[in-house]
Amino acid sequence: MISQFFVLSQRGDNIVFRDYRGEVPKGSAEIFFRKVKFWKEDGQEEAPPVFNVDGVNYFHVKVVGLLFVATTRVNVSPSLVLELLQRIARVIKDYLGILNEDSLRKNFVLVYELLDEVIDFGYVQTTSTEVLKSYVFNEPIVVDAARLQPLGPAAIFMQGTKRMPGTAVTKSVVANEPGGRKREEIFVDIIEKISVTFSSSGYILTSEIDGTIQMKSYLTGNPEIRLALNDDLSIGRGGGSVYDYRSSSGSGAVILDDCNFHESVRLDNFDVDRTLSLVPPDGEFPVMNYRMTQEFKPPFRINTLIEEAGTLKAEVILKVRAEFASGITANTVVVQMPLPKYTIRASFELEPGAVGQRTDFKEANKKLEWGLKKIVGGSEYTLRAKLTFSQESHGNITKEAGPVSMTFTIPMYNASRLQVKYLQIAKKSSAYNPYRWVRYVTQANSYVARI
Repeated sequence: MISQFFVLSQRGDNIVFRDYRGEVPKGSAEIFFRKVKFWKEDGQEEAPPVFNVDGVNYFHVKVVGLLFVATTRVNVSPSLVLELLQRIARVIKDYLGILNEDSLRKNFVLVYELLDEVIDFGYVQTTSTEVLKSYVFNEPIVVDAARLQPLGPAAIFMQGTKRMPGTAVTKSVVANEPGGRKREEIFVDIIEKISVTFSSSGYILTSEIDGTIQMKSYLTGNPEIRLALNDDLSIGRGGGSVYDYRSSSGSGAVILDDCNFHESVRLDNFDVDRTLSLVPPDGEFPVMNYRMTQEFKPPFRINTLIEEAGTLKAEVILKVRAEFASGITANTVVVQMPLPKYTIRASFELEPGAVGQRTDFKEANKKLEWGLKKIVGGSEYTLRAKLTFSQESHGNITKEAGPVSMTFTIPMYNASRLQVKYLQIAKKSSAYNPYRWVRYVTQANSYVARI
């Protein structure tokens, strides 16, 4: 049960505000923003997603730079409210096509109508786009996507000069195209978040993949869809060796630890031929979530060397090598390494001819940061950093630095080798042939190398 819901811009402007129960003071949005902006407790850089001020619980998630916030005086499950906020953001995005400050302001009548159907007197009614279509009749005012910067998911699928169609990111599920017709198409995204921990000698200590198959359908009449996965897919540890190590392009069974499916998915033939049958609801939804701990080939190898270079000085050498094929490019790569607390200065040296790289020493939290715009498969990059200390080290310097962590996005690559073999749509007529887009993307969840 929530008392208020509001959306704030990065400047703290109230874009949307709905008070459902009148239990929380009207100035809660300002109290929340000031608390988040000046969060200094426990030395944290960012406010946690849930906190309490003067008996009011504040829950928030950040979506494309906007703060979606709920307040309540009642002791409710934080995971329930955070999931609700994510789902409200998804429903609004389904209706508006583009989720940003401009689209919210232009469509505030539609947004308030959606909020009144999703939540009634603080209680959740539904977050299904399919169900809401029966109750919400306002048409969205479409914001021109061409004027927008490629932000977040829209930029993920850029591959050099080639670009995957980004219409799934910027198209409403209820508005028609110019001319009153809908373009028949369906988007399937296989998104994997990988967690790997390397030992100081480079061995893999832990490895895990959290994946999801997301679908967004723009098919009229909601025809039945058959989605086929790998024939050699097995679920649970019963099928073969857990550590059946293969390269990401090689053969070998794909073994998932566990998975779950959307309620619209029928599993009649799944055990026989690994096909999923479903009638897709409107909007974006996860067809399948899965988890895998079978050992896989990590996309990057990180080598770190730190050694003293005289009194009050040390040198760090960081090497990053891409272990995937040369036809694949990783984007927005950031490498971070905590340095000893008594570091006062760091100077950096990149390889000759280095392009699209940036280095920074975050003095406030004593952290080295190395950003690479893109990394082509098979390539290796090196960074040298000369550190200056305010006092002598009284122990092993490697124990006071690290571990090295890495974030990245790799389009058209998946570490688990789970694949959509085909996407079959029930035909209405011989001329009916909708567009099908299947895209893969791998992101770092926790990618850490110990020193």
